[in-house]
Amino acid sequence: MNKDSKIYVAGHRGLVGSAIVRNLKYKGYKNVIGKSHRELDLMSFEAVREFFGNKKPEYIFLAAAKVGGIGVNDKAPADFIYENLMMECNVIKAAHDFKVKKLLFLGSSCIYPKMCSQPIKEEYLLSGYLEPTNEGYALAKICGLKMCEFFKKQYGDNFISVMPTNLYGPNDNFDLETSHVMPALIRKFHEAKTNNKPSVEIWGTGKPLREFLHVDDMSDACVYLMEKYNGHEHVNIGTGKEISIKELALLIKSIVGYEGELRFDESKPDGTPRKLLDISKLNNLGWKYKIELEAGIKDLYNWFLQNYRSN
Repeated sequence: MNKDSKIYVAGHRGLVGSAIVRNLKYKGYKNVIGKSHRELDLMSFEAVREFFGNKKPEYIFLAAAKVGGIGVNDKAPADFIYENLMMECNVIKAAHDFKVKKLLFLGSSCIYPKMCSQPIKEEYLLSGYLEPTNEGYALAKICGLKMCEFFKKQYGDNFISVMPTNLYGPNDNFDLETSHVMPALIRKFHEAKTNNKPSVEIWGTGKPLREFLHVDDMSDACVYLMEKYNGHEHVNIGTGKEISIKELALLIKSIVGYEGELRFDESKPDGTPRKLLDISKLNNLGWKYKIELEAGIKDLYNWFLQNYRSN
């Protein structure tokens, strides 16, 4: 990419897309395009083709997606598979038809089997059953990855895919009905502290192990790979470190300054017991994360205090 290349970031207002835009602008890229859902409905093939015909983007970061935590994924699997498939298919096909120079597709670590060997290597994809609670989303992401792989194989399109671990950071979603575990816990502890509640309820047993990556590190890795990587295989993005949900809750509790108790609702699902990415491929390509978990959570809590207003 050149500094004046026309770069389209699909989903530029979301957690991932906004971080990619920040990173691109920080690195001096001057021609970054973003369209809101109102301006461009990515589920409409005609609208997408009209956009590509008019704007003629040269590079694409496909970060647009319908996302949510374990609860909403489990309740609406049809919505998650349909909406994500439609967006991916429309953008990837248009990128091929309009001869885009390069596309980077963002997947999710939930594409890997539920009982996968740890740490998870890229080659473990499709080696076992998926976690049922987010199977619809995972299948859609697998299809997006495979579309990029097959368009590269059949047509030579320079389409690459990345699989980030659990992300957090500025512009995160703090809606308790749809959020992921990190922002949900931050909001719960903050509101419990503000309202002097004696305890905070946490889904599941607290035993599952998770890996967390600050979204600014993720975006830096994506831009790095867009600049330097042209391989056929997808690339994991993570830290190589993990923490239990209970340990995470205790860390957030300390950062927020909440002094009450934790209550684990074991009637709620835990999801995948462990999910740690093997990031040796990414490290060998020359990239490593910078933001440690405690510093990243403090950064997100400060952002929450300055920007979030509950309804």
